[in-house]
Amino acid sequence: MTITPTDLGSAADVRSVLGDLSGVDQVGLEARAAALSTRSIKKDAKRTAIDLAISMVDLTTLEGADTPGKVRSLAAKALRPDPSDPTCPQVAAVCVYPDLVGTAREALGDAPIGVASVATAFPSGRAPLEVKVTDTEYAVAAGASEIDMVIDRGAFLAGDLLKVYEEIVAVRAACERGDGSHAHLKVILETGELATYDNVRKASWLAMLAGADFIKTSTGKVSPAATLPVTLLMLEAVRDYRDAFGRQVGVKPAGGIRTTKDAIKYLVTVNETAGLDWMTPTWFRFGASSLLNDLLMQRQKLETGRYSGPDYVTID
Repeated sequence: MTITPTDLGSAADVRSVLGDLSGVDQVGLEARAAALSTRSIKKDAKRTAIDLAISMVDLTTLEGADTPGKVRSLAAKALRPDPSDPTCPQVAAVCVYPDLVGTAREALGDAPIGVASVATAFPSGRAPLEVKVTDTEYAVAAGASEIDMVIDRGAFLAGDLLKVYEEIVAVRAACERGDGSHAHLKVILETGELATYDNVRKASWLAMLAGADFIKTSTGKVSPAATLPVTLLMLEAVRDYRDAFGRQVGVKPAGGIRTTKDAIKYLVTVNETAGLDWMTPTWFRFGASSLLNDLLMQRQKLETGRYSGPDYVTID
């Protein structure tokens, strides 16, 4: 069975579905994440893991000082992460503010790299729904293939789940294009502000029921951002959601993932929790900027036996 937005029309309906969720065993969740983080992989597997991680990166710049020139440079890096090695995979997407979507789309040309745009009053999510919808429509019209929206955490924490649900449904509708296709919607939960694992599970299911294509941990503007236990919990949620309702949803940890070692821990967690179906850029992403450089340096080390250092990769 697949639930559609029209199936849940009242606060009671939403609470009924979410009320069936079990509480999270904090000790068990954190112990499981800690155990997964100790897994090691052999050299050949590490090479494969690095290339997979590169292909999963949403190369991101979300600063007030962003310029068209910076976005064009980022797009060039997305196209050729390692200019000295044409076998290096391209990244999954470039993520920018809505006003720079057109610049990114033009710079990437016809390359199979997504243009992701944050929207809906990122990073706070504090704006009227009309503003959020307009923000989204603008980005989609400019060429965004993916929209990263933020939920209203204040409404969620106040228990106004129907408001959060209806906003996600409205933004999902704003992602629609005239030809019947739609920009993929990533719903940012900002897990560092949700306070409990139970809230993270509830927000994950709420976003999926409202039509999210991805659930994303964080904006990268709040600490803590992505953590392994939270990502493990969200991976369990998408796995269980598909088992229950027949629709697959992706996961994107974002913020604080900076090293190859960290990325491999996340990939192991994906494989062990959700399974191989999620081990692809279609269903798992890293929201990152500095991570790519470390992946490139570790990749070069595997190829040459030497650690080249940060002077041999571009500064984003």
